[in-house]
Amino acid sequence: MKTICDTLEVARSNIVEQVRQEKKARGRYNMSEDAGLLPRIREITDGRPSYGTRRTLALLNRRLMTEGKPRVNHKRVYRIMRQNNLLLEKHTGHKPKRTHDGEVITLKSNLRWCPDGFEIRCWSGEKVRVAFSLDCCDREIMSYVATTRGISAEMIRDLMTHSLEARFGTVDELPHPIEWLTDKGSCYTATETVEFGESLGLLICTTPVSSPESNGMAESFVKTFKRD
Repeated sequence: MKTICDTLEVARSNIVEQVRQEKKARGRYNMSEDAGLLPRIREITDGRPSYGTRRTLALLNRRLMTEGKPRVNHKRVYRIMRQNNLLLEKHTGHKPKRTHDGEVITLKSNLRWCPDGFEIRCWSGEKVRVAFSLDCCDREIMSYVATTRGISAEMIRDLMTHSLEARFGTVDELPHPIEWLTDKGSCYTATETVEFGESLGLLICTTPVSSPESNGMAESFVKTFKRD
């Protein structure tokens, strides 16, 4: 493009703008045979609304082959379906019904504790899994448990006990209710774990699915720990 513009002694920006205007004037790209394929594609998508481009293409080519007609490629089918709003909605993850609209941090210590876990990959190939408890005010790691296996509900109950002892010494229960904010992991939501935490005076709270910001202080510690 630069060589041609220099030879013709015209501005390259002007030529680029003219090309863009021509593309806009032409409008969407359509082949003459698309009008005949669209009803066939609509018939397939109406009968099978959950089918995407690939499955629709397979059924379409199967029918064309039985009629002795040439096959079509997936780019053409995708273009026709996109131009006629027949594509499936792209999956971008399930959005939680409960959204995080509050603050995790507290103004005083011992009002909310937020446990979480992470993995450490060793050079030997093993994985060390760690669960910890963090205060949402002073950000102190009160206690932790670690294992080369999965974190069990029993280990979380031990974590609760160790956290209580780290802050209040050897007592049977908390002097005042404290929120225990976790995700919905099975080790945290096990019936025995919930009942044990409530017996200590903990208020068991869980975050919405796919909402890590609801336990943002624990997630922030994990990120810092792995980075360092």
